[in-house]
Amino acid sequence: MKAPKLKKIREIKECHGKRWEDNYSWIHQNNILDVLKDSSKLDKRVRNYLEAENKYTEYHLKKTKKLQKTLFKEIKSRIKLDNESLPFKDKQYEYWSKTTKSGNYAIKLRKKINTNKIETYWDGNKEFKLSNSNYFGIGDINVSNNDNLLAYSLDLKGSEYYTIFIRRLKDKKIMSSRIKETSGSITFSLDDKYIFYSKLDDNHRPKKIFRHKIGTPIKNDRLIYEEKNPRFTVSISLTSDEKFFLISSGDHTTSEIYYFSTNEINAKPILFKKAKEGIIYSVNSWNKNFYIHTNDKAEDFKICKCSHKNIIIWEELIPAKAEVLVGGFTMLNNWMIRSETINALPKLYVRNLNNNNEEELIFTNETVYSPSISLKQKDRNTDSIYISYNSPKTPERVYSYDLKNKTKKFIREQEIPSGHNRNNYIVERLECTANDGRKIPLTVLRHKKTKIDGSSNVLLYGYGSYGSSMGTGFSSTRLSLVNRNIIWVTAHIRGGMEKGMKWWKEGKMLNKKNTFNDYISVANYLIKNKYTSKKKIIGMGGSAGGLLMGAVANQEPNLFLGIIMAVPFVDSLTTNLDHSLPLTIGEFKEFGNAKANKKHFNYIFSYAPYNNIKKMDYPNMLVTTSLSDNRVLFDEPTKYTAKLRELKTDKNILLLKTEMEAGHGGKSGRDGQIEEIALDYAFAISLKNNIL
Repeated sequence: MKAPKLKKIREIKECHGKRWEDNYSWIHQNNILDVLKDSSKLDKRVRNYLEAENKYTEYHLKKTKKLQKTLFKEIKSRIKLDNESLPFKDKQYEYWSKTTKSGNYAIKLRKKINTNKIETYWDGNKEFKLSNSNYFGIGDINVSNNDNLLAYSLDLKGSEYYTIFIRRLKDKKIMSSRIKETSGSITFSLDDKYIFYSKLDDNHRPKKIFRHKIGTPIKNDRLIYEEKNPRFTVSISLTSDEKFFLISSGDHTTSEIYYFSTNEINAKPILFKKAKEGIIYSVNSWNKNFYIHTNDKAEDFKICKCSHKNIIIWEELIPAKAEVLVGGFTMLNNWMIRSETINALPKLYVRNLNNNNEEELIFTNETVYSPSISLKQKDRNTDSIYISYNSPKTPERVYSYDLKNKTKKFIREQEIPSGHNRNNYIVERLECTANDGRKIPLTVLRHKKTKIDGSSNVLLYGYGSYGSSMGTGFSSTRLSLVNRNIIWVTAHIRGGMEKGMKWWKEGKMLNKKNTFNDYISVANYLIKNKYTSKKKIIGMGGSAGGLLMGAVANQEPNLFLGIIMAVPFVDSLTTNLDHSLPLTIGEFKEFGNAKANKKHFNYIFSYAPYNNIKKMDYPNMLVTTSLSDNRVLFDEPTKYTAKLRELKTDKNILLLKTEMEAGHGGKSGRDGQIEEIALDYAFAISLKNNIL
């Protein structure tokens, strides 16, 4: 089958005195945000091309159909389909959720405390059918404080324009008109007369916080706060002690918070601390104090507290530690449970608030694992919580833990219905040296029978942006690769915060190329140490991880057998120059501002994947995108694929698959998500077995 060709319309672009040609820029529509809401507004020429690419992908992957079905069944067989969460004890009810064998969406349940009558207050499967939509994105599901009302938000396109609905639980009566074009989050007032929500502006940015009186017209909603800084977006939340509402404003690197009492009828938000460039902080309230998590004069964060009556004078509670990321915290009457990350290894600590004694929670003798805690009840006058951990080879194990007596009782382990023996797998924490001498952590998961002699394939996963740290937990899906002698390696490269704020700073702005060079260093390390060989590595990354994939494919294509990139940020220069797009302005401190700063422009131009495609051989590639994705527009992978197909000199396979009814996270529903994973894995396994 002949590969599709996207029409070329020559355009010469210019910025800072530099001119370049972009023959595929015409596919971007000025009304792109309208297209995200209504796909019928898509240029028919573009739709025809995307559909042709989908047919081309379908044709070349027809040999993998049987394997995709096998993988789908295999992955699904590892999931306990009829499962229930542990209950959470509220004031009058216990709340929990369940999934079923036949359904794709969660069902929410509750029962009055000390009774046995179970009530279904949300059935995602029934709601999906009622929506008459192929895509069903759930933003928030929130029960009022008096347990009488249900507020929820839905996105039926994938474009993350959420509509809020409010109904009475006893008879499902709609209590207010639909509130459209919101960010999706919903917060009830304590008296349940109001909800607070954030409204999206014309550029799909949440800039305003409104208060809606339930049962009254939307036009009467009161504006509580409006953010004027073009970089910042806003959200609203409730403090743990329910004394204050917090309005959080900021971007990835700078924050500002306002607060007001939950008892205020006419809310007048008070500034907690004025925004200062590069300073991030968050606030919670407990026992007449505010607790502040901040990097102010503490690069890797610290925790402070101050009195409600004097927010100027702060007392340091948890000091900063070099290259140890001091994380968030949960408050109980007598306890603080907080997190740290050291060299890409997360840890949890318990602090006794009565004497300030603190100790680490030790879960297991495994070196690499992911711990967590959750509350059993709303009443925080308790010493009992749930603690859990999982690792790359160990499914989640949950315990009831007594903080006072330091005793734990096993509750349950994540069930793998098709069977799982963790002793069949080996987990390793390795370090490789970057070009500049920095040590890069790697997390390796492999089957014990997989040979380390250079003959094995590796799936090398990476991200490296926004300070997002890659997890070290269990994934039952990955076993489908590992059981077929594909070693899974997560590269904890710079741009994340696995080794603190400095690790992030060294992988962003004018240091962004460290992210790509780190990934290549990891690949070469794995080759040198016989985990794999050249042309046996399959790279994988999504969104900003797709930027990583595109950059390394341009730099070192010969390292890779194949590359899988999902919703990839590959036309990063074009997006950075377009300040009307939803995320661009808020990411100036992550990637730079190419339009305003010539140095930023030249740097981004030098690595942007689309602008640096060359006439040379490239590895096999699977590129996936979604038509309604507002974060990384489908324009980017579409243009990238067309240009790459035009210039590459090899005969390797290049496929573009567009989900026509999905968003940044791909398809909705359990089965839809498994189908996407099965497709990616079938591509990887077929490359390994040389059947494409």
